[in-house]
Amino acid sequence: MKRLMTPRTLLVLGVLAALGGVAVQAQRSSTTMTTAARAFLDALTPEQRSQATFAFEADERLRWNFIPDETFPRNGLPLGEMTAAQRTRAQALLRSGLSERGYATYSQIIQLENILRAIENGRLARNPDAYRFSIFGDPTPEGTWGWRVEGHHVSLHFSVVKGTAVASTPSFAGSNPAEVRDGPQKGQRTLGQLEDTARALVTSLDATQRKTAVFDTTAPREILTGNRLDIDPLAPAGLKASEMTAAQREGLMAVIDAYAGLMADDIAADRLVKIRTAGIENVAFAWAGPLERGARHYYRVQGPTFLVEFDNTQNDGNHVHSVWRDFRGDFGRDLLREHLRASAH
Repeated sequence: MKRLMTPRTLLVLGVLAALGGVAVQAQRSSTTMTTAARAFLDALTPEQRSQATFAFEADERLRWNFIPDETFPRNGLPLGEMTAAQRTRAQALLRSGLSERGYATYSQIIQLENILRAIENGRLARNPDAYRFSIFGDPTPEGTWGWRVEGHHVSLHFSVVKGTAVASTPSFAGSNPAEVRDGPQKGQRTLGQLEDTARALVTSLDATQRKTAVFDTTAPREILTGNRLDIDPLAPAGLKASEMTAAQREGLMAVIDAYAGLMADDIAADRLVKIRTAGIENVAFAWAGPLERGARHYYRVQGPTFLVEFDNTQNDGNHVHSVWRDFRGDFGRDLLREHLRASAH
């Protein structure tokens, strides 16, 4: 059977083993984020800064969605209202939270708006300049603050607590079309790695394992958690890693890395440390729908601390929604709780 562990996954798991499960503080990313956020804000006019900034405690920080602006009006400063120099600084901020693959992926999602506009003949106002940047609180080296980039099929949230620890969820990525079928970009599959690693895993399962992993022959029409603020583990959980072969567990880690690897290296490592600490053997994989590529399908990866959902059912199975959620950590809640407990003493 083909081994699915990527070099990046092997490297990160080696780091985890060396750390013995000790949490990784995302210091490099927090420093880069703070520098990028300050440079971005310094480039704005007073009017733009007013549009882009909010108090860290504001309800706006918890307001999120992944649907078009027409059905979910957004706040923040859009790319289309920035100068070229300001856009460069906005892109540097986006890069600060992502790997090179992640930055390329999210940039491609934004550019898919141009393809959608052509496909739909202007039915909706598809606009790659509509994506909005927001800063919550004051980005200082020792401070607690956050930032967000959001628009159709993009919802990225980062919280920096006491200048060191970084939370990076919820993180949503969508792709419409999932596969470009005409034109110069024919064959482009922006989130193909997320789909292919999961299909490789489910097809590697034997008949007994599939009875546990495949919980429905029909996929749900949407990710089940939607844009809810608080989520609980979903049932059925699926097939646990403890019930998989060594090669299948590698396949499961390849699915997880497809998501974690969109983030900056230290943020990805921190995600995997938390998974390892809670027990990789407790991570489960569940699938719904046919196994063949091109059919409408859904899957999730779920552990004690996190949930990944992937749904490709809309537009006859050519429209992906995917998300990584932390049960306690979305919007930096776990880091903020730890900080408040430490401050109390």
